[in-house]
Amino acid sequence: MKTSKSRRLFIKKGALASIAVPVLGINLLNCNPEKKKEVETSKESPKKLSILILGGTSFLGPHQIAYAVSRGHKVSTFTRGKTIPTVHKEVFKNVEQLIGDREDNLKTLENRKWDVVIDNSGRKVQWTKDTANLLKDNVGIYMYTSSTGVYYPYKGSNIKEDTKLVLDMPEGLTEDQEYEQDYGIMKGNSELEAIKAFGKERSIIVRPTYMVGPADRTNRFIHWPIRLAKGGDTLVPGKQEDLVQYVDVRDVAEWYIRLAENKQHGTYNAVGPKDTQTVMQFIDEAANTFDVKSSFIYVDDYEFLKENDIYYQIPWVMPEGDHYGSARIAHQKAMNAGLTYRDLKVTVKDTHDWWYSDAVTEERRQQYNNDPNMLISKEKEVLSKWKQRQLIKD
Repeated sequence: MKTSKSRRLFIKKGALASIAVPVLGINLLNCNPEKKKEVETSKESPKKLSILILGGTSFLGPHQIAYAVSRGHKVSTFTRGKTIPTVHKEVFKNVEQLIGDREDNLKTLENRKWDVVIDNSGRKVQWTKDTANLLKDNVGIYMYTSSTGVYYPYKGSNIKEDTKLVLDMPEGLTEDQEYEQDYGIMKGNSELEAIKAFGKERSIIVRPTYMVGPADRTNRFIHWPIRLAKGGDTLVPGKQEDLVQYVDVRDVAEWYIRLAENKQHGTYNAVGPKDTQTVMQFIDEAANTFDVKSSFIYVDDYEFLKENDIYYQIPWVMPEGDHYGSARIAHQKAMNAGLTYRDLKVTVKDTHDWWYSDAVTEERRQQYNNDPNMLISKEKEVLSKWKQRQLIKD
């Protein structure tokens, strides 16, 4: 089948949070429920840390900074100074903001000491290599923000942290496969560079699945807060038993800081929700956020969905081929290390409120609502086609 333009758009947008996100319950059923958490969420005042965040102004960073500052830590950021945060703006007055460029200007990082560096902007292997080697003698711990994209192609049903990664580009891939594979290869090799410079005992690798919540610049999740708030006939793509995985960006951000406080080295899949969840369960729970009446119409014919360029609606991703296991990633190790999850309704409500706040421009909202590739725009047309198809079948 010819790859559609919207599919390519999906790949490019989804790569930032991991197109290889992820479950079959096998992931979670194989976990030992008796095992005690290795690290509990600390209620005591932690040792005050000096934290350097490479990036820090986009999606994950502001939430990390807000939590770190609330716990008494001192934070510095290193950015090009071009991105203005849309959440937690007030905390940045308490942040040292260093300006530079990871491509060719790390001068402001030279001869400085921090307890922890969090690398959120490692989009090239060389960038990670350069910063890790520059900082290794002056920083205690290197935390690298990777992605479950390192597991692409997602062929398995119990993808754990020790799964063998693809680190070189295979031959014979399609254009889309190469794009996804290239992202995973980049992230995987960047992890290795961080570990090579700092050693395993001073490295923390976090592989998030699709992160959702306030300040998301990708628009990949916003459909559901918008659509579920309106109610009425609502198209839900996929088979009712299709599995989903996602995680609130704030749960990941706060966990980062606790991992740093506990010096909990290792590699972790930052994946939610806590329990195995189908797309039907996700929709039912998310819909309870709003006091409106909805009628869910499950469009479960994959070929029909492909004909209408609907390959995903995060957190649902069509579980075929290379994406079969994208929602089948194990997360018990992360939970044992203290990853916690807020209620989905809180995530949906907060994302909805952020979207309709001054943090998002009306221009951006209108651009999204009027984009013909977005389900929010073409839902009525697709539902009409679906009903006609069902009538013909009957």
